[in-house]
Amino acid sequence: MNVIEVKNLTKKYGNLVALDNFNLEVKEGEILGLLGPNGSGKTTAINCMLSLLEFNNGEITIFGKKMSPDAYEIKKDIGIVPQNIAVFNELTVYENIDYFCGLYVMNKEKRKKLVDEAIQLVGLQEFKNFFPKKLSGGLLRRLNIACGIAHKPKLIFLDEPTVAVDPQSRNNILEGIKTLNKQGATIIYTTHYMEEVEQLCNRIVIIDKGHIIAVGTKEQLKKMMELGEKITIEITNLTKKHIENLSQLPNIKNIRVIDEDTLSIHFTNNDHNLLNVLDYVKDNNLNCIRVYSELPTLNDVFLEITGKELRD
Repeated sequence: MNVIEVKNLTKKYGNLVALDNFNLEVKEGEILGLLGPNGSGKTTAINCMLSLLEFNNGEITIFGKKMSPDAYEIKKDIGIVPQNIAVFNELTVYENIDYFCGLYVMNKEKRKKLVDEAIQLVGLQEFKNFFPKKLSGGLLRRLNIACGIAHKPKLIFLDEPTVAVDPQSRNNILEGIKTLNKQGATIIYTTHYMEEVEQLCNRIVIIDKGHIIAVGTKEQLKKMMELGEKITIEITNLTKKHIENLSQLPNIKNIRVIDEDTLSIHFTNNDHNLLNVLDYVKDNNLNCIRVYSELPTLNDVFLEITGKELRD
């Protein structure tokens, strides 16, 4: 079933159209990567889904029910982990998690069990009596997550949860997200770290200028954009004629001259391209210094879809 259905959502800020007939479905049990450049509309879309923003037109249902500011039966099954740290400096790690969990769970005995599980999940056992000001950036991020998920929500919004953390904390956070998903949570995940999306997400939605411009798995998106491997080759006796001949090889998308000896060759797929290039080099007695192949990444797909111009 669809946990979230957004139909024809339009949100305007004066003359600025932030979302224009935006439609989205989030399936039960998936980790959905919601991606977009700065100003694309993804934060506005999330805030509308959570009924934190009024919108001009459209309909949002969560768990099959219409979402609204006072839909508390729906909201109790939602967890939110914002990009900015949202904890109380006057409370310890344990007290912070207990407070946020207590907004949904009144029973103290049940709440204690949930708080302990959340602390275990994010690896804060040794720090539960610390105050936030004594925690590193990575520990604060993990506390932020624990506060948002301690009540065991069915649907979790994670907004760039690994910003400015060390690799160890990032790994801990990503493993925790996988565990939450295995435990049954549906997750909407936003980030600018494309390698995290490749590692975590079952499906990806790319939004720009208030519209969804691409949807699919990472493999489907790469196929959609005809992105295959990139081969970089350095040849000392390279001529224009050789470049012209290489451009006639199968599956070539484009060839870029990096310098007088080096080519970057982009292909539309990953089928025997390196072998074809090396055969040409051998058959024409070219002096190859080095050659290496790279498979396309989600970052390549994202830039291909949204463009490379700087955003505000």
